[in-house]
Amino acid sequence: MKASLRLLILVATTVLVADQVTKYLAVSRLTDALDGREGMARVTGYFTLHNLDNDPPREDGERNVLRPHRFVEDYWHFRYVENPGAAWGMFADLPDSVRRTFFHVVSVAALAFIFLMYRRTPLDQQLARLALALITGGALGNFLDRLIRGYVIDFVDWHWRNQPGMRWPTFNVADAAICVGVAFMLLDSLKVRRPEAVPAPLTQSPNP
Repeated sequence: MKASLRLLILVATTVLVADQVTKYLAVSRLTDALDGREGMARVTGYFTLHNLDNDPPREDGERNVLRPHRFVEDYWHFRYVENPGAAWGMFADLPDSVRRTFFHVVSVAALAFIFLMYRRTPLDQQLARLALALITGGALGNFLDRLIRGYVIDFVDWHWRNQPGMRWPTFNVADAAICVGVAFMLLDSLKVRRPEAVPAPLTQSPNP
């Protein structure tokens, strides 16, 4: 493995694993979709969430969602949400086949573009490379959700005392990694880079 790719693989894999583990915990603790399953059957149920055979029947076809867990009362709850669209639910109303194709194509194109940017970023720009690695991990986490389910699992609910207009859109670890990565990119763009020193031309000594 090239040293230039180690940071990308390490950070992106860490974000992807953290994202999927926390989403599994959200499904396990905030819904009843995995009730009655034990051991690996719970993990298998998580990755086949869209077609579980023991989902309680409901008119809207969704699983039962339990009450949010109040981590910090009035400010931070864990609440299970299925987001078929992009950030803030954009494009969620598109037909299912169109929406899935659109997000798959966009996700693959975005990942290819990010990888190309990473390869072209100089080794000494560590903050920019870390930012791209975080964005890659976050994009992979949400892409995996859309690939196997057709929607993204969100569960972190930040709000200010339930006041109207004071609620941040529900998000997940992948979203957080992307936001941090973008912030690091902005910080890196503000850094003042010194121009490379140009060696002075050699001059011939005058003839005696």
